[in-house]
Amino acid sequence: MRVSFFQHLAATALLVASSALATQAQDYISLTTGKPVELGKAPNMKVKLLSTSGQVKTYVLIFSKGDEIVSGLTEFAQKYNVKSAHYQAIGDALSVKVGVFDYGRKAFKVIPFNDPIEVTSLTGDVAVYNGKPVAHTHVNLATFDGLLHGGHLFELVSGPTVELFVTVEPTPLYKKLNTEFDAAIIDPELTK
Repeated sequence: MRVSFFQHLAATALLVASSALATQAQDYISLTTGKPVELGKAPNMKVKLLSTSGQVKTYVLIFSKGDEIVSGLTEFAQKYNVKSAHYQAIGDALSVKVGVFDYGRKAFKVIPFNDPIEVTSLTGDVAVYNGKPVAHTHVNLATFDGLLHGGHLFELVSGPTVELFVTVEPTPLYKKLNTEFDAAIIDPELTK
């Protein structure tokens, strides 16, 4: 089937218009005033202790299709009383929301990905803020054209799997509010 010049022009105009609308519709999220992570959104997540070396423990968290990673990771940290950890993962996702920090607004511009996407790298840490463990995650994603996108992770719904390896450390880390950026930042000198 041959596409006429006018059909091509109309399709291009529609694509540009929808892209502009998507850009205008993007939200901003503040980490300190945004809503808390909703637990229970990773019902099929499996956890296995892989090793213990002194007080250091390494776990694997396996997420299944439909599990939301930020919810599952937060639930894991709370259930296992994690006060300091670091992690990395690979896998794929059905949808993702990442953010890029806007210094002027002191908030993250949310960038949604609503189609399946490859999780080429996911990395982060856990520390305590306001008495609860908080996961801070960054992610790199590959689209079907091979381009990489990334940022601060707000939501990731697992495709067939996400395999996340967590190392839990014995020394607690605590965050405090940095008012310049309106963000909670790890302060290694804090003891509570």
